[in-house]
Amino acid sequence: MRGLILAVQFLTRLPTPQLADFQPEWLAASARWFPAVGLIVGALLLTALQLGGLVDPWLAALLALLVWVGVTGGLHLDGLADLADALGASHRSRERFFEVLKDPHLGSFGALSLILAVVAKLVLLMLIARHGGIAWGLLLIPAWARGFAVTWSATLPAIAPGSGERFGWQRDHLGLALNGAALLAASAWLAPALLLAPLAGLAWWAFLKRRLGGMTGDCLGAGVEICEIALLALLLIPPAQLPAL
Repeated sequence: MRGLILAVQFLTRLPTPQLADFQPEWLAASARWFPAVGLIVGALLLTALQLGGLVDPWLAALLALLVWVGVTGGLHLDGLADLADALGASHRSRERFFEVLKDPHLGSFGALSLILAVVAKLVLLMLIARHGGIAWGLLLIPAWARGFAVTWSATLPAIAPGSGERFGWQRDHLGLALNGAALLAASAWLAPALLLAPLAGLAWWAFLKRRLGGMTGDCLGAGVEICEIALLALLLIPPAQLPAL
């Protein structure tokens, strides 16, 4: 259970037992548990949405969003803001990109990305709460997004030192395949629209490969946020409009 405990500690603010004699390689090995941690986050989101839905869809969305940000500590939102600032202010200068990426201050591009991400999640959660039956997909969306992050870190070169590099050096291809198969099976059962989820992960991978030539920890965090928003929207597509799966 050591890997799971480390994954929970890294990805959430949830209380966990303390581990003695920490070794750096344990952190990379814990990446296989990221989708499982996503399931824990998803279960909390689903519970908050259902409780709030007893009163009003907007309350359901607000409670779920507060839980989402509170449990994760805004970890991936921070990556989204940093990447938005770097892309917006670099003017395609690679040196300027890394300079802005390392700057701890929040710029206008980062602030705007945070506002848009939070508003998008709030509105999409409200629509999901209003539809009711599709809410079970919330259980899987954080798991898919965190599984993507592991895949990106394992298949893209690190272009800057940081958390992305720490998780990327250990390639667990069997673990990636098993996690992907489990998520596909769960999606077929609970939310068939999420069978298209890998397309979102592939799109972000292609963007990072083409635009940056690799990844950083901030790139992974930003991708988690963007893919979560994309998968929330995917849940709202009527089944009749989905391609044959």
